Amino acid sequence: MSGPGDGGRERLGGLVAALLADDGSKSWPGAVPRRLGSVLGTMPAPARAGVRAAAAAVDAYAALRTGRRMRGLTPDERETVLASLAARPSLLPVLDAVKVPVMLAAGTERMLHEEPAPTGQAAPTGQTPPPDDPPLDCVPSVEWPDRSSADAVVIGSGAGGAIAARTLARAGMRVLVLEEGRRHTTADFGRRAPLDRFGELYRDGGGTVALGNPPVVLPVGRAVGGTTVVNSGTCYRTPDRVLTRWRDSYGLSFADRAAFGECLDEVERTLQVATAPLDVLGRNGRTALLGAERLGWQAAPLRRNATGCKGSCQCVVGCPTGAKQSVQLSVLPDACAAGARIVTQAYVQRILVEKDRPGGPRACGVAVRRPDGSELEILSPLVVVAAGALHSPPLLRRSGLGGHPRLGRNLAIHPAASVAGRFAEPVTAWRGVLQSVGVEELHDDGILIEATAGPPGMGSFVLPGVGRALRRELDGAESLATLGAMIADLPSGRVLGARRTLLRYDLARRDGERLMRAVEAMGRVLFAAGADEVLTGIPAAPKAYSQDQLRELLRGLSAKQLHLSAFHPTGTVALGADPQTAPADTAGRLRGVQGVVIADGSALPSCPEVNPQLTIMATALAVGRAAAEPAGVARSA
Repeated sequence: MSGPGDGGRERLGGLVAALLADDGSKSWPGAVPRRLGSVLGTMPAPARAGVRAAAAAVDAYAALRTGRRMRGLTPDERETVLASLAARPSLLPVLDAVKVPVMLAAGTERMLHEEPAPTGQAAPTGQTPPPDDPPLDCVPSVEWPDRSSADAVVIGSGAGGAIAARTLARAGMRVLVLEEGRRHTTADFGRRAPLDRFGELYRDGGGTVALGNPPVVLPVGRAVGGTTVVNSGTCYRTPDRVLTRWRDSYGLSFADRAAFGECLDEVERTLQVATAPLDVLGRNGRTALLGAERLGWQAAPLRRNATGCKGSCQCVVGCPTGAKQSVQLSVLPDACAAGARIVTQAYVQRILVEKDRPGGPRACGVAVRRPDGSELEILSPLVVVAAGALHSPPLLRRSGLGGHPRLGRNLAIHPAASVAGRFAEPVTAWRGVLQSVGVEELHDDGILIEATAGPPGMGSFVLPGVGRALRRELDGAESLATLGAMIADLPSGRVLGARRTLLRYDLARRDGERLMRAVEAMGRVLFAAGADEVLTGIPAAPKAYSQDQLRELLRGLSAKQLHLSAFHPTGTVALGADPQTAPADTAGRLRGVQGVVIADGSALPSCPEVNPQLTIMATALAVGRAAAEPAGVARSA
């Protein structure tokens, strides 16, 4: 299990029984501790230690009050102990944080025990199974030779890396794509429950956190296809105002509206982007549309790369039907057809650099570590860095290429908060499109609201309460509709470290005010749609029964009291014309070295203000085209 010895198991079991008010009347709560152990096993050591420490502290408190450990108390006694802890305002954030992994485990066990035909499992009799995935030339690193060569090495197989690899391969270059994760197939997704896929598909089991006040959960994918395997499938085109800023303020000539528009068009064709159809939208999305319509607000179904979506609501743990065209189904097959190869479970330790050259330092390949600790070396005159905004800066530092003062700075992450509304009729938000509707009324003010729901327990909204109060919320989860809002943030974060990535993000005051405004706006949409109550996600003020009451509740609070998450890190190796402020030039070439180009979210000079998949891929297309030209790897000024 997750704890060292029987004592650890008993303490976790006691904590779960108390939080979920397990009175033995249902079978699923008893299965949660074991499932929780599996969840914790995928998370970073500090997160595991924190949950275990909380369980031990609750157990010790119970023993102090009653003379017995939590596991040995009656349900009423556990409720009394938990109520005593919850009555202390300073402990509410701690209990709220511990609830997150418990809710992950509880949502899965409840679904497996009580859903008559859990989605994500093998296709029932008579239902057409998903098609086979397109072929990929994938080779595990343990089977790759110790020494090899290529014309170009692409580090990372996500949105940016995939399109760069395809572009270079189609230009006739021998391309190797290196991916730290492994390949997962649609058939794999269909055979396993959502949570069983969660830990493998996300780095650190989804437990990546940016430290700050407040801390922000920032999950990123790790698999062939990168975060596109686990994103929502939402495909916004880059707003014109963002392109204008990048062209005029940062000197990016490819951000010309017409030129970049052509890149966006090509990406949209590749991903088969289309508007989400109403027949699979689900009641969660239709509720958002209704509320916006009654307010007279601008809203519509989102454009997505999921033609043929079946509404399984599992985008964030890999689409089990193959409808979502993440890049391992759309772009990488084209790259492999053009000759590219993918080496999986390949951790790039450093970029190899020839320093004593007449023209200055030049990349000459990469050193890679296999899972067994052995190493391989790939020689190449061109290295495309597409490890993502959180991991490209540490890679460059490990390689001795982290000298630019702005490397790792300029981190924008789209801070996000969620709100839920309770309705008289069932909504069953986890049946339908996961991210279905965009409410754009406040988008010009930097606030984008999206109707978003996940598989049970996996949404970013945290139910209020502990013990019996939390159990009542769980029992009534079918009547909840959920909205999320993300804000166009100032670049308030930094990526630190070389061997290990460390994140720091301090929410700007302006962005905190936007988040609070977003919470109130989401409440307006839900009340307009007919919600009886709105759940704020704020432990100190969990519920409001009218818009006026919600406004009053929020008046004395700040964004630091929200449960924040974020999903779109960008900007940490920004492109730009000014060598003092941009680590890479306007063609994506890393300054100070020949043969290294940047082609992922880290290249974006400022927050893209929308879900960035199309923007990252269009940028990588422009960078890849420049790198494929005869002089494309020339040293930047």
